[in-house]
Amino acid sequence: MSTFAQTMRRAILRGGRDDAVTVAERAPADEVAEQPSSPAVEIAPNDPLIAFLQGASGAVEVDRLELDSPAVRALREAGVALVVPLISGGELIGTLNLGARLSDQQYSTDDKKLLDALAAQAAPALQVAELVRKQAAEAASRERIEQELRVAQLIQQNFLPRQLPELRGWQVQAYYKPAREVGGDFYDFFELDSGEIAVVIGDVTDKGVPAAMVMAAARSVLRASGTRIVSPGDVLARVNDLLVPDIPDRMFVTCLYAVVNPESGRIRFANAGHNLPFARTSDGVVELRATGMPLGLLPGMAYEEVEAALGPGDALLLYSDGITEAHDPSREMFGTKRLGDQVAGDRTDLIDGILTSLGRFTGSGWEQEDDITIVTLRRTSPSLRAVAGDGLRASFRVESRPGNEREAMRLVGEAVAPLDLAPQRLEQLRTAVSEATMNAIEHGNQSRPELPVEIDVEGTGGELRVRIADRGLSRPAAAPEAPDLAAKLEGLQKPRGWGLYLIENMVDELRVFDADGRHTVELVVNLEGGAADGDR
Repeated sequence: MSTFAQTMRRAILRGGRDDAVTVAERAPADEVAEQPSSPAVEIAPNDPLIAFLQGASGAVEVDRLELDSPAVRALREAGVALVVPLISGGELIGTLNLGARLSDQQYSTDDKKLLDALAAQAAPALQVAELVRKQAAEAASRERIEQELRVAQLIQQNFLPRQLPELRGWQVQAYYKPAREVGGDFYDFFELDSGEIAVVIGDVTDKGVPAAMVMAAARSVLRASGTRIVSPGDVLARVNDLLVPDIPDRMFVTCLYAVVNPESGRIRFANAGHNLPFARTSDGVVELRATGMPLGLLPGMAYEEVEAALGPGDALLLYSDGITEAHDPSREMFGTKRLGDQVAGDRTDLIDGILTSLGRFTGSGWEQEDDITIVTLRRTSPSLRAVAGDGLRASFRVESRPGNEREAMRLVGEAVAPLDLAPQRLEQLRTAVSEATMNAIEHGNQSRPELPVEIDVEGTGGELRVRIADRGLSRPAAAPEAPDLAAKLEGLQKPRGWGLYLIENMVDELRVFDADGRHTVELVVNLEGGAADGDR
């Protein structure tokens, strides 16, 4: 047996695959001198040598190969005499290349058998090592991606409003939930010198840190331009021209910019390719359309400006495509129609209703595909006027739904705030309003949502009058009966009518009348010389 074969046999017999490689590398110097060199040659995936080695039964002598192969020519030029295929799981994963022996002797049959045995053990080990290397590289790549996502989320969250604006006569709500792969959704509110409020919602294409950085830049430029430029269309045109030179390739920003006048309910807005907002009014639900290209694509763009108005009870919904493009298990999208139907049917907490409907549609195993952003503005009552000679006036409506008496109580409390009623007087009035509204909802309008309860507040001539009207005419207006618990227990008195007794004892005067097709309960509180706190 040759010195080379004896060395290789000792290497293999020492143990496992790693031991064999280690011993071969650390063989004595006189044995290493007999070992050939192992030049490396790249073999193209489509080279015919690949198929040949895949079917070879063992070591192959290069000089005997008769293939029209660039790899074979390269092996010969590199001085490779013997190629041993490394096969694992029926797949060629590499080759062991050996040059001519220094002794000029040919490789013996025993040499080739030992090389084949070595290859049989080395190939799986090499495959495992390659898998480990790939997994380590993938883990490092995932860690880089996760770190990038964390940075992007931090940027995104730091640029979202920390608190919502508090507008008298309005309910402003917002919801934001990032997807795992952070997109570029953003929203913002800021006050203008005119006393109006700017409302912004936008979405940057792409994901991760680049999208978050563009989002931050767009928000900053919008704020700077919005405080100096009056027209929403001109604001978007200015922001677009500032973004175009610096925005990364294949990125752009969709954005809706609106200016809301809290006093009048007037809204002026322009849209740079963002989802159309929904407005819910007494006439129904409509999409508000304004044309304009997304920001950052082309310079010199013009943006159409549109006006709308929200009255008491009306609402405006701004949203991102993370809602409408969400899919159910059968890959059907939620879509704008479902969203519009939800806006039309939900008169309480619009955001909660949308998210509940979305959850039912997507199912419990849904993985959020994109950022979800929702902004709602609902006008609860017109701004109050406390003008000398005219006094205090406000009007609003609530739907005839169970529980809306709490909304009426809150609205009246807001309306009379400028009068600075003593705390107990205010609480008595709120309680009376709640009870009267509950009666109007349940007994007057029979809990029919299409029939609103109309509430008017008027403070003039030393009196505060709150009128609560429903459509339930021909109800008796008899004097309230004092509750008698003993009579009730004996079946001699019914609890109906106790509400009016409670109301009458919470205000200075109770008036009940029918007029103009409405049944009205009027609560009167004397602003001068009225009942003192604790008298009732």
